Amino acid sequence: MKKNLLLIGLFLCSYYWGWGNVKKSDLKVLYVGGSADIASGYGVEVDAAVLQKSINERKAAFEEMLKQYFISVTSVDAKDYYAKMSDDYDVTVMDGRPAAISPERRIKNENGEVVKYVRAGYLPADFDRPMLLIGELGDIVGRSIGLKTDWYCLCLDAHAHHFRTEHPIFHKPFPVKMTTEMRPTPPDAYHYAYYYDGTIPDSILMWRVQTRGYQTDEGFRIGMVARPWGFEDSPDAEYISSGVCAKTLNAVAIGRHGNFLHWGFAASPKYMTEEAKTVLANAIVYISQFAGETPIARKYNDRIATKEYIKEVAYLSTLTAWKERVKSDKEWEAGMLMEQKKALEKLAKGNILSGIEKDALAFKPQKPMSYEDFLKRYQKRLFEKLGMDEVAYARYYKDNYDYFYGGEGMYNLVVDEDVKSLGIPNNDIRLLDKTISMLEHGEEVDKAKRILKRYTLCRFSTAQEWRDWLTANRDKIFFTEAGGWLYLVNTRDKNIPGNDYQVKEQQEEEKKSELTTDDKNPVAIEAAVENLPNGNKCIAVRVKIYTNYHIYAKVATIDPYIPTELKIELPQGYQKEGELQRPSFKALNDAGTTIYEDEVVFKQEIKGIGTGKVSCIMTYQCCDNHICFPPMEKKIVLDLNK
Repeated sequence: MKKNLLLIGLFLCSYYWGWGNVKKSDLKVLYVGGSADIASGYGVEVDAAVLQKSINERKAAFEEMLKQYFISVTSVDAKDYYAKMSDDYDVTVMDGRPAAISPERRIKNENGEVVKYVRAGYLPADFDRPMLLIGELGDIVGRSIGLKTDWYCLCLDAHAHHFRTEHPIFHKPFPVKMTTEMRPTPPDAYHYAYYYDGTIPDSILMWRVQTRGYQTDEGFRIGMVARPWGFEDSPDAEYISSGVCAKTLNAVAIGRHGNFLHWGFAASPKYMTEEAKTVLANAIVYISQFAGETPIARKYNDRIATKEYIKEVAYLSTLTAWKERVKSDKEWEAGMLMEQKKALEKLAKGNILSGIEKDALAFKPQKPMSYEDFLKRYQKRLFEKLGMDEVAYARYYKDNYDYFYGGEGMYNLVVDEDVKSLGIPNNDIRLLDKTISMLEHGEEVDKAKRILKRYTLCRFSTAQEWRDWLTANRDKIFFTEAGGWLYLVNTRDKNIPGNDYQVKEQQEEEKKSELTTDDKNPVAIEAAVENLPNGNKCIAVRVKIYTNYHIYAKVATIDPYIPTELKIELPQGYQKEGELQRPSFKALNDAGTTIYEDEVVFKQEIKGIGTGKVSCIMTYQCCDNHICFPPMEKKIVLDLNK
């Protein structure tokens, strides 16, 4: 009898947890581990033993937390995971980079030039099992299959804000009492005020997710936010919460796309609040109900322009924007000149300068940007048409709002003159009715075909087929900008045409010279050996940066970016003469982070004799106002002649 009572007691203990006797979930959860709680990779070097210790501790923390909420928990290393494994579980928690099922590819032309970059794939496109993606795994695993959980910025800290308190993950099945408080608005949010309706408040309601974060604990792992623009423009996706980061106030820290849930906060349960652990458990339960509900809209172009982008380009045509830029530049320049003066005085006294002080010496004041140059930079070809007429720009963006199209290229909005001629917004289903009617009546047939091809994934040959498709699916058709500026059908029935992205024609890539840059390749680097009059040589590394992008000169402690570093390895018989000459830089923010723009040159004088090879290894991170790419490394090998 006592034995039976003991067994019953043990069973009840395994079935319930916590003070409130909350019933454990009977979901089967697979945890895929392999990442750490300390920042690593992306240019950050960590001792292998220290990294492995953190990985092991993180895995143990997740196992312990998950077993508090779920009866069945299995864990595997990411290197041992394969997609079919998820079929045996209700939810997979992806916390490590699995083995690629398709390799990263750089497609080259006959001249050996890279014309197309294909990211590595980690899951099949039709993967339909519920999965929760931790941190940057939302981008790493999701990008190749078109998830909206793309890499906006690896800059998410410890607090959530602008969360939808009514969302189920904050309520059930495990009860949550959220402790919220008013905290200062993240300073970087003010850089994106033109996206915000009204005045940005000086403080906002926040909820602590992590007990540690990179802004207060140096070396702690950084979370990832996804782009907000168009995140909810398809019925298969939902925004749940934002968080403290270096981007907009609506950047997606937690969100769902199809059967995937993005949990952008990077800490393991060891460094999460008890409330956050419960919400994470609820998120696992929540995503479990989306088995089989694969994404319908696919975002294959992470930098596709949506109509939200019009707010930015319109703002950047104003005198207000230009004056703010000039004022900011002047204030920062004055501060840098003061620091430069102090460094010169210190140098004159024979004192050793710090790295920051050496950077100050390299600073050179630049000519203030004129309004004309400002417009040329941000309005590009439109400047040729509208010149310096501020009112004309405002009118242009307002009058053409309904007809802008961003389905080709990156951050590229053009007025669709075909659609404009019909006077129907391109996101209004009446456009489909009109163009099909044009086919039926033989009116401007070529125009109608162009529009239907541009905005749908259907390729019917007759007007009747188009009409039948529209009639049958009218109530289920939706328009997505993030998904390609397309009318899609809210169905996963593959027998219904309209959602197959494979029918979309691939654009032909242009051949690029070595230092040609664009939105796909915003940074180009070349190096050369120059002979100096004194008999020494100079290694010159030239970096060309595409318009509106930048790389980092110096990064403030509070910021999550990666500074540009140049490592030069010399052959035997050569040595460096003096220090690396760094180019002048500009301010990014008030924290002290500085950047390089346009074109810059690094120079290192060397002396020696003989032949050999010089290795120039540059690490950098490229960003603009909308994206921060993962850190990159470029190695160039040069020959030294006698």
